[in-house]
Amino acid sequence: MNAPLPSTMHFDVQGLIHATAHNESLDAFHPALSSKQWELFGTYLQPFAVTQGQVVIQQNASDRTIYFVETGSLTVHFEDDKGRLRIATVEAGSAVGEGAFFTRQPRSATVQAASACKLWSLNPIRFTELSNRQPQMALEIAMALGGLVSRRLISRLKRIAVT
Repeated sequence: MNAPLPSTMHFDVQGLIHATAHNESLDAFHPALSSKQWELFGTYLQPFAVTQGQVVIQQNASDRTIYFVETGSLTVHFEDDKGRLRIATVEAGSAVGEGAFFTRQPRSATVQAASACKLWSLNPIRFTELSNRQPQMALEIAMALGGLVSRRLISRLKRIAVT
């Protein structure tokens, strides 16, 4: 969906930093990064906007991109033979797509914008580049995402919300 960007491009990640710092829910993405590390991490991310109702992740798709939510909210739907079942809402300061990223399995749910959103995407190619160039930072990102997965699996309401 999103093409990798050269690592020399700079994007203002201050809004994403603010969103993650102010999300105090169990569903927050909280990597232990300094401001300088966040700025560097931002060079591996692709920012983009979505409109209300736009699908970000389609259930059963093979894409492994992770999406970090700066503004707005996303809804997560599991689709069975009887239609859609809303299973979670993901707010600013959190992330979606971590399940497929880690498992390399098809997406387990559909994610769409509940409102207009600003998102940042990280695809596996860019994460590999980050891992090769900044291994400790990549490990911190992976650990923070792993923590998010663990908290979601503990919560019954979000048990299937690992996308």
